[in-house]
Amino acid sequence: MGGGKILGMLIFVVVIVSAAAAAGGGGEGGYGDNQQKKWWKWMSSSSVASSSVVNPVVSSSIVLPLYGNVYPVGYYYVQLNIGQPSRPYFLDPDTGSDLTWLQCDAPCVRCTRAPHPFYKPNNDLVPCKDPLCAALHHADYKCESPEQCDYQVDYADGGSSLGVLLNDLFTFNMTSGARIKPHLALGCGYDQLPGQSYHPLDGVLGLGKGKASIVSQLHNKGLVRNVVGHCLSGKGGGFLFFGDEVYDSSRIVWTPMAHDHMKHYSTGSGELIFGGKGTGLKNLFVVFDSGSSFSYLNAHTYQGFISLLNKELNGKPLRETKDDYTLPLCWKGRRPFKTINDVKKYFKHFALSFTNGWKSKAQFEIPPESYLIISSKGSVCLGVLNGTEAGLQNVNLIGDISMQDKMVIYDNERQTIGWSPANCDRPPKSSNMIM
Repeated sequence: MGGGKILGMLIFVVVIVSAAAAAGGGGEGGYGDNQQKKWWKWMSSSSVASSSVVNPVVSSSIVLPLYGNVYPVGYYYVQLNIGQPSRPYFLDPDTGSDLTWLQCDAPCVRCTRAPHPFYKPNNDLVPCKDPLCAALHHADYKCESPEQCDYQVDYADGGSSLGVLLNDLFTFNMTSGARIKPHLALGCGYDQLPGQSYHPLDGVLGLGKGKASIVSQLHNKGLVRNVVGHCLSGKGGGFLFFGDEVYDSSRIVWTPMAHDHMKHYSTGSGELIFGGKGTGLKNLFVVFDSGSSFSYLNAHTYQGFISLLNKELNGKPLRETKDDYTLPLCWKGRRPFKTINDVKKYFKHFALSFTNGWKSKAQFEIPPESYLIISSKGSVCLGVLNGTEAGLQNVNLIGDISMQDKMVIYDNERQTIGWSPANCDRPPKSSNMIM
């Protein structure tokens, strides 16, 4: 599974994206059949479709089950039903990028292994002058083919996707009980190169802040509020949602989005807190990215964090091991560990603290179970990596591992990011019921 997916945070040929893996192969553990059976039972019993089209309404939300885990599968994924007739596809839900795309039989020049047959495109092309196309390109982009919108996405792990933008039907069940089938734009990716974080998926679900993201498109059609959120279970699975009807806002810790970093979900400057105490590691540029399996700290902050860990582990029955390559830093005990519960007593909580007003602070708490994994060899490994070595420069990234067992909400209307501890093992059945 390597080091997981990484935020791209770089400007490439025509699109700014995060390093959600460019759909590809090699996670362990299959596709979570037991999880899917459990979710299908819930979906069929509590979400009866009333019609294929509904009048625009913003008092309802869309909730989608998530599958997978940080380890050993290496990623979370969501099933979307797309096309006419509707077909299932497994996508990487990525809050770090806008573009949703599928591996596409257009025909496919180069495609990677995927769990479903490649998407067969229709002829409903998005023209180059469309605002959605413009949102994916630089301002000085020249239309070589006015009748279509070409795109190229390059990921920080070396993966890429080349394709064309088109419209097709997406099928969603609303929390109101209605079924909708809006026409939304997506990429037909006909030329893919796998990167180091190669995962066996059909494509990427772009959940970023831009006009081309799925939640922005749904909002512009009057179907949901421009809010996206997720709840990743540490046991595997969880759920993803569009709209604001599945949580109680008064029970969420909110902090403003950074206005000087409009391309990504960032809280701006943060401070590292370790064991409840300040570390002096401040002014950290922090980004939330569900397209990254692990969390990352810039080199200076990472080294400071490792020093604090080593000081805390001094005298504890753990020793660093060099024969476990699951992650860059692993420790062994006297005997193999079976669960995080065996070792979390040796590790302290840490947190990222953000200014939330004139004097108040909002803290994103990260307990040991949200930054450690138990490897297949029985070692305990650190799920916080050196972001500078990974190509993220000075970015500090909160990835999936540190967002487990929390509801994390990106409210694009109020320009805030929120979080709260939550039971991500069970889906919300009605408004405000999951906290």
